[in-house]
Amino acid sequence: MTGLPRSTAGTAGIPSTAGAPGTAGAPGTGSATGTTTSGTAAIRISEEVVQAVADGRPVVALESTIFTHGLPRPRNLAVALEAEEQLRGAGVVPATIGVHSGVPTVGLSAEQITELAATDGLDKVSLRDLPVVAALGRHGGTTVAATAFLAHRAGVRVFSTGGLGGVHFGASESFDESADLTTLAATPVTVISAGVKSILDIRATLERFETLNIPVIGYRTTKYPGFYVTDSGHEINFAVRSPEEAAAVIDARDRLDLPQAVLVANPVDPAKQLPPEELDGILARARAEAERRGITGNASTPFLLDHIQRDTGGRSLEVNVEVYRGNVRLGGEIAVALAARAGGSAPASTGA
Repeated sequence: MTGLPRSTAGTAGIPSTAGAPGTAGAPGTGSATGTTTSGTAAIRISEEVVQAVADGRPVVALESTIFTHGLPRPRNLAVALEAEEQLRGAGVVPATIGVHSGVPTVGLSAEQITELAATDGLDKVSLRDLPVVAALGRHGGTTVAATAFLAHRAGVRVFSTGGLGGVHFGASESFDESADLTTLAATPVTVISAGVKSILDIRATLERFETLNIPVIGYRTTKYPGFYVTDSGHEINFAVRSPEEAAAVIDARDRLDLPQAVLVANPVDPAKQLPPEELDGILARARAEAERRGITGNASTPFLLDHIQRDTGGRSLEVNVEVYRGNVRLGGEIAVALAARAGGSAPASTGA
């Protein structure tokens, strides 16, 4: 993989005055601790996101791997832009996060999203990869781990995604676990997902969440969802009935000064899920093909999801999009509830 040319648009340093857009200090402060010795911002934060965080208005982070690695073209770009429009329509500021020309960016522009969605061979950037792609000036789509880290650095409290990473089958021998787990154990954001990806060992992943002290709460259910299906067959202990209850849990976590994320599990509409009995057979075939080809590590997730899409004739793609829409919607509602609890400014007007 070759390094992409560094563009001047993404690297211009913003003077490190308090609250200045483009700085990346302690969450919500705009301090200069995120700048390099040359004065160039290590993390670029859009002016819109900086101002919304400063005003206490609702903001929701969105990851970029869903449109750089998770969805086929041209659907990937349409879904990415639709998610931003969906949030704006609810009075919420979207903060799509990715790496553009080596600059980790919170609040990608529509032009940057379009470019990343159309670029071949993008890096899939987890937290460990951020300094490498930054130094080499590469483009990249950020995973849950990297997105959660960057959102927290920017002071964004809510992050909507599709499915989380977790423990892979056979991890007792391969040690194949997603970096999402350890990152979320040390990053106090709120993540709305439809559970962990169906290709993973959900039981083992829930055990790891417990070991890492990461609270998992269902949205109006104690049946943990399985991404493509409403009920994975595993129970969780707690549920919240409204965005306001979720916001209360988040505030309680913050008052206790706990370092971990709060995970809100939001199941897909049962009418739109894949039939659970059909999914079992599809997953077995997908895992067998991955093993036959020797596909492991971070290459396994996109391979398995692509195999599922082909096996279902594209129906899984529609479920994936429905999952994401539902999580973006709930993320916006929770962000609004958090802003209201904090006595922040009124939500941004529709289409702002």
